[in-house]
Amino acid sequence: LPSPIPCSLAQPVTPELLVSPSSQDGDLGSECPEDRGNWTGRLDFLLSCIGYCVGLGNVWRFPYRAYTNGGGAFLIPYFIMLAICGIPIFFMELSLGQFSSLGPLAVWKISPLFKGVGMGTILIVSLVAIYYNMIIAYVLFYLFASLTSDLPWQHCGNWWNTDLCLDHHVIKAGNATFPVNITNTVSPSEEYWSRYVLHIQGSSGIGDPGRIRWNLCLCLLLSWTIVYLCILKGVKSSGKVVYFTATFPYLILVMLLIRGVTLEGAWKGIRFYLTPQFDHLLSSKVWIEAALQIFYSLGVGFGGLLTFASYNTFHQNIYRDTFIVTLGNAITSILAGFAIFSVLGYMSQELGVPVNQVAKAGPGLAFVVYPQAMTMLPLSPFWSFLFFFMLLTLGLDSQFAFMETIVTAVTDEFPYYLRPKKASFSAVICITLFLMGLILTTEGGMYWLVLLDDYSAGFGLMVVVITTCLVVTRVYGMKRFCRDIHMMLGFKPGPYFRACWMVLSPATMMALLVYNIIKYQPSEYGSYRFPAWAEVLGILMGVLSCLMIPVGMVMAMLQEEGTLWERVQQASRPAMDWGPSLEENRTGMYVASLAGSQSPKPLMVHMRKYGGITSYENTAIEVDREMEEEEEEESM
Repeated sequence: LPSPIPCSLAQPVTPELLVSPSSQDGDLGSECPEDRGNWTGRLDFLLSCIGYCVGLGNVWRFPYRAYTNGGGAFLIPYFIMLAICGIPIFFMELSLGQFSSLGPLAVWKISPLFKGVGMGTILIVSLVAIYYNMIIAYVLFYLFASLTSDLPWQHCGNWWNTDLCLDHHVIKAGNATFPVNITNTVSPSEEYWSRYVLHIQGSSGIGDPGRIRWNLCLCLLLSWTIVYLCILKGVKSSGKVVYFTATFPYLILVMLLIRGVTLEGAWKGIRFYLTPQFDHLLSSKVWIEAALQIFYSLGVGFGGLLTFASYNTFHQNIYRDTFIVTLGNAITSILAGFAIFSVLGYMSQELGVPVNQVAKAGPGLAFVVYPQAMTMLPLSPFWSFLFFFMLLTLGLDSQFAFMETIVTAVTDEFPYYLRPKKASFSAVICITLFLMGLILTTEGGMYWLVLLDDYSAGFGLMVVVITTCLVVTRVYGMKRFCRDIHMMLGFKPGPYFRACWMVLSPATMMALLVYNIIKYQPSEYGSYRFPAWAEVLGILMGVLSCLMIPVGMVMAMLQEEGTLWERVQQASRPAMDWGPSLEENRTGMYVASLAGSQSPKPLMVHMRKYGGITSYENTAIEVDREMEEEEEEESM
């Protein structure tokens, strides 16, 4: 383990006038928390954000959502919702993280009354991390299965196949002579997935998980080991791994795209994917679906963006990064749609069925339909390996972000104890989540995975994001938040961002939340309906993250004194040490918030200590002047 860094290195020198006599004794060295660390390369942050946002959903959710919600016409609500909900909240999260250099729990020094929001975020992220790594384990399973000369899901006649299994080679040969009735048949890839990989026939439902599938269990152990080794040194190690995991999927995606569009019948699928049906735009469902796609695809509310930004330098241009990542994410989703639907078009032509009969979303696309399409291509194991390797790299960097969020949140709360032991603490979390995920490796594990997927990050996540938005704009204050960004980036957010933060984003998300509750549908997996107790368990998962908010409020108020209203007021004000973490970035109003600050003109001291006036210090002078004018107006 790294030895604790001496205080003189971990914290910049304090200007003379700001040092109180008590802090000059020199006995504070033992209490100095270890340095938090920063990104080591210029592109680490940007690539980590791209890797985090561009995940499995871009490949298996977006193309399907687009074709079911009006094809090409879906892009209109998609980009409008990106502008209203996606970009503004993305920028808000990055700003909060970079300004304070704190994780998703400690950042609530901005208003300690709402620390429960951070607790809710950590609960959601932990639940998502459990099942997301199981999906990576399935991908690893298929990746190893592709290392053969003949793909195992290519033909019927294996021990796991049933009499209903029908090989596509038979269909193709049959269609030439006489039509084959395929209504009650199952493809070999579907039986391979459900009867061999999942062995779901060994479980009667969610209440009967059956035995552990040891090959899946080993894949899950391997995926947790990979994740642990990559986050071992925090952002210093994961920031280097993303140079590969964030860029390599694009190379494979382009290869799959070129292979896809050169196949016979590819245009059928692409036409199906992009033909605009403008009548769909009159339906509220399409707008809601667009907003949900943006919401989950950008990963707002999970704390990952805030965590990554907290390792930035204070003046990093996150404004530019916001647009690069959000628009890059949207373009990737659209590109993935071409790669998927060109292959589906070819497949529908081979099987002689319409495209909508072969199109699926989610695991069904990744583990049944696409693998089946691969068997129809020459060099099928090669294309299959490439496809699953792309899914692996897409999934891993999102999982890094979830883990980094949990580890950073807790170590920022207890920096003295946990920062020096970050590697051991990360190991404890990985082992705990692995053990909790073991139920997903059983024969009935898929039912649990569907339950977690449907409920862990549903309305709980919406409540977290809406609350964050309202606290920053209403409790902390829009003027103050804009001033912080001004101090950090050298300019204030324009009217577009202010309008979105104040009204448009929270209103849209409220509408999403209400729609989700009204249109609630019980979970199902294929023809299996979940029992009532499982539904209740799922709803409790969502409610628990929301309950963290009132729990946090009670804890914050118990630490204050006075009447109930006085306690609420005191707990909702920013903590004394809220602000930039480094001494040299604490200009203007934040200098006075440090212990022992007696200086009437803190900025002048600041300049004398750290050298001439930079453009950011000019900004600080402007901010100071603005505040003085406001104080004068209030006193008049």
